[in-house]
Amino acid sequence: MTDTTMQLLSQGADPVKMPDFDILAEGKTLSGVAERLMSLSLTDNRGFEADQLTITLDDADGQLQLPPRGARLTVLIGWKGEPLTEKGTYIVDEIAHEGPPDRLTVSARSADFRDEFNVKREVSWHDVTVERVVSAIAHRYGLKPQISEMLMDIEIDHADQTEESDMSFLTRMAEMLGAITTVKSGNLLFIMPGGGVNAQGQPLPSFAITRSSGDHHQFRIADREAYTGVRAYWLDLNYGKKKKVSVKRRKPPKPKKEKSSSREGDYMEGAEGNVFVLRKTYQNEQAARRAAAAKWQQLQRGAASFSITLARGRAELYP
Repeated sequence: MTDTTMQLLSQGADPVKMPDFDILAEGKTLSGVAERLMSLSLTDNRGFEADQLTITLDDADGQLQLPPRGARLTVLIGWKGEPLTEKGTYIVDEIAHEGPPDRLTVSARSADFRDEFNVKREVSWHDVTVERVVSAIAHRYGLKPQISEMLMDIEIDHADQTEESDMSFLTRMAEMLGAITTVKSGNLLFIMPGGGVNAQGQPLPSFAITRSSGDHHQFRIADREAYTGVRAYWLDLNYGKKKKVSVKRRKPPKPKKEKSSSREGDYMEGAEGNVFVLRKTYQNEQAARRAAAAKWQQLQRGAASFSITLARGRAELYP
């Protein structure tokens, strides 16, 4: 036994892990898949973009039967000797066969996303809260609403959903409030991103990932000075005058200017600089303030990004 081997044994080197999976069709385990599997790819998406499942199987003997489109597949992944993690249910929507060498590729999308999500509707929302809007749409599709507490009681004076799908309308409303919305595991989520809490305000579980956990990483930081603030306008029908509100980057302290009156509706923070101007004119000051703050948070989040490819995948992680 070599010195290197002895050293690894003395340090308690981790044994080689073998990936494992299970695929259920209509609740029953598919037999013979493990011997034919060439690749299994699962992509979790945010927003109203369906999660994707792609399975490629070896069909060199020509014995595979094409699965029917619309079949429901449940996928579990993990490591041999450890409990597998369920990653959701998917509906087969595309099948491809190619060769030689012959192989079958099955593509499926999350069962949470349905064709009726794309139906355009005519709805006028008036004097409602975010909770009421999200709950009404969730009920329409038999989903359970999950809404961040800080968003529930936000009032919406008026909003028109004109020839627009419910999901498109929710996405637009989420962008205005700096929130994110999606469907996961039968729940319609309408939550604040990056807060480290779930819809009930409870802390999310934390996972420690170090550099030694991965074999490739990428960190990117953009010029955060590209925009120094955001400005939004609203039209006060009582005064008949278009007004503005701004949210800006803080600069070193300067003599403060006296804030403008609510009649003028001009709120400044920091220097003018390169201000991002929202094109939409909002119907009141509160809506303009929320939109400006939401856009500013979005610009701040986009200033830096980090990605890492783990040496050993962790099925319990999700975006």
